[in-house]
Amino acid sequence: MDIFLKSVSALNDETRVLLLRFLDEHGETCVCDLQSSLEMIQSRLSRHLKILKEAGFLRVERRGTWAYYSIRAPLDRFRSEALQEIKYLDIELPKLKKSSQKGECSL
Repeated sequence: MDIFLKSVSALNDETRVLLLRFLDEHGETCVCDLQSSLEMIQSRLSRHLKILKEAGFLRVERRGTWAYYSIRAPLDRFRSEALQEIKYLDIELPKLKKSSQKGECSL
């Protein structure tokens, strides 16, 4: 029950829905590229990413000092269908701005 409620709660925020759509569109993305692309301060971004990870939507892979986020696979039916519904929303996605060069972030 707890994970279900976390999942529902995670979707109740415009920024987190945008993050899910962005990661679904662009695939695995370094946190520095998310920060640049979404023009979001690191502390706010980290808070939203943590909530989505704890809700079972995201996976994180650490490479050195940087974290790379992607949609977790496989997803259960609820999360998968939620992502499908998010694709139908009229969301203006920002372009992916690559701050990382050769696998290392420049932020």
